Amino acid sequence: QVQPVESGGGLVQAGGSLRLSCAASGRTFSLHPVGWFRQAPGKEREFVAVVNFSGDLTQYAESVKGRFTISRDNAKNVVYLQMNSLEPEDTTVYYCAAGPIMSIVIDTYLYWGQGTQVTVSS
Repeated sequence: QVQPVESGGGLVQAGGSLRLSCAASGRTFSLHPVGWFRQAPGKEREFVAVVNFSGDLTQYAESVKGRFTISRDNAKNVVYLQMNSLEPEDTTVYYCAAGPIMSIVIDTYLYWGQGTQVTVSS
């Protein structure tokens, strides 16, 4: 069983940076692709970024490409989302999830964290 836990959210000014972490127990976490998603109140959850199990393949939503970087450290069982040049529109709850395949489709992910709030002030 994989149980992801997000951390690193907070309040930052526009143009600033945050690094989110997704940690999980269990040796199988390193075998799963991991994605980051976000969901604003009243909106559907949307894909942000995904990394494959080994960390050498990544994919990003157009809205964050060039600003966000996903990476992982399998020795520590952690996946990171480095967020730079943050905009007020990035304000929402961010979730990480692990699944059997590398995908931008939310329904393919089996294990979800509880989310971490990111607030970007203008």
